[in-house]
Amino acid sequence: MLFTEEYLYILTIVIIKMDIQLEKKKGIKPKHIGYAALAILILFALWQLIFSESVSTFRTEKDKLSITEVTAGKFDDYITINGTVAPISTIFMDAYEGGRVTEKLIEEGAMVKKGDIILTLENTNLYEQILSSESNLALKQNDLRQTKLNFETQLIEGSKALANAVVELQRKKRNFEQQKSLYAEELISKEAFLLAQEDYNLAKKQHEIAKFKTEQDQEMKDNSLTGLDTDLNRMKKTLGMVYERLDHLNVRAPADGQLGFLDAEIGQSISQGQRIGQINVLTDYKIKASIDEHYIDRVKRDLQANLDRNDKDYALRLRKVYPEVRGGKFEVDLVFTEDKPETIRTGQNYNIRLQLGASNDALLISKGAFFGGTGGQWIFVVDPSGDFATKRNIKIGKQNSRYYEVLEGLQPGEKVITSNYDSFGEAEKIVLK
Repeated sequence: MLFTEEYLYILTIVIIKMDIQLEKKKGIKPKHIGYAALAILILFALWQLIFSESVSTFRTEKDKLSITEVTAGKFDDYITINGTVAPISTIFMDAYEGGRVTEKLIEEGAMVKKGDIILTLENTNLYEQILSSESNLALKQNDLRQTKLNFETQLIEGSKALANAVVELQRKKRNFEQQKSLYAEELISKEAFLLAQEDYNLAKKQHEIAKFKTEQDQEMKDNSLTGLDTDLNRMKKTLGMVYERLDHLNVRAPADGQLGFLDAEIGQSISQGQRIGQINVLTDYKIKASIDEHYIDRVKRDLQANLDRNDKDYALRLRKVYPEVRGGKFEVDLVFTEDKPETIRTGQNYNIRLQLGASNDALLISKGAFFGGTGGQWIFVVDPSGDFATKRNIKIGKQNSRYYEVLEGLQPGEKVITSNYDSFGEAEKIVLK
C-alpha cells in the first residue's frame, strides 16, 4: 500500500519531534540510527510521490493491449481495396417522348440488339400535333399552287399587253414616218403631222410601261415563289421531325447488350426525358472500387493492380479516377489488361492490391488503431523492462494494408503499443501490470 501525502507529512512531524526530545540526552544510541533511516525513507517516498505527480500516468493490464515490435524489412507500397464487377459501360435509356405504355416486348435481363423495340407508347397529343401539321402543310401547298397560278395568269396578261403595245408602237411609228414625209412635201396639214407624232410618242410610252410591268411581275413571281418554296420545305421538314417523334414512341435499345433494368409497366405514364432503363454492354468488364481520401494525391491513372482468384493472379490497370469525394472516399475504375476470371459476373466482389509505388527497405510497425488518435505523430514505446511505456514523437511515411513505414523516432527491436489510445486520455506514461 502506498503512503498518502497527509500520512507521510504526519510521520515526518512525529520524527522531528522525537529527534528534538532525544537531544535532551547526550550521545548517539542505536535507535537514533533507526529513526534517521526511517526519516530518509519517508523523505524518499515524498520525493517519489512529488515526482510521479509531475508525469500523467495511466495504469492498465498488458494483456489488454496490442504490443508489436519495430522491424526492419521490405515495405511494399500498395493498398488493398474492395471492388465490384460492373459492365465495361452502361448506357441509360431516357424517354424521348412521353406517353402511356401500351406494350412491353422485352423483360429485364434479356439480351438485346441495337434497334430492338423494348416498349411502345401512345401519346394522343402527339397524334393531334401530327394531324395539325399535316393539315397546315396541305393548306400551304394549296396556297403555293394558287399563288403560282395567279402569277402565271398575271404574267400571261402582262405578256399580252406587251405584245399589243409592241404592235401598236410599230403601227404608230410607221404612220408617223409617213405623215412626216407628206408634211415635208406640204401634202398634209401641220395638224395631221402633229397628231401622228403624238400618237407615236404615246405608243412608245405605253410600250415602255407594259415592258416594265412585265419585268416587275416576273421578278415578283421569282421572289415570292422562292419564299413560298422555302416555307413549304420548312413545313415538310417540321412534319418529318414530328414523324420522328412518332417513331420515338417505340423505345428502342441504343446498343447491343443486356437489359439491366426496366422501370415501366403496361398502363404506366412515362414523362418526356424520364429514365426508364439501362443497357449493360457486356463486351468487357471493369471493377469499380472506393478508396479512402487519404490516398487521393497518390492514386493516378495507369497504376497497376492485381487480384488473386483460385490461386491465379490477374493483372489490372487503373483506367479512371473520379474527382468527387463522398463520405471520405473517392471512386476508381480498373480494367483487366490480359486474362480475366472465367466465372466473372456482374456484381461479384474482389479484393485487389493496388500498387502505389516501388518496394523499398524501411522500418516497419504493424497497422493499428493508435493511428486514428495520433495521426502517426507519436506513439507509446514500451520500456525494455516491460513495466511501462512512454510517449515518443515519431514520423510515419507511407502505409499499406499491413504496415506503416517509420521515418523517424524508432529503432529496430523496440516494442510499441498499437491498440486504441482513447482510454489513455492525456497520459504520457502507461504503467503495465
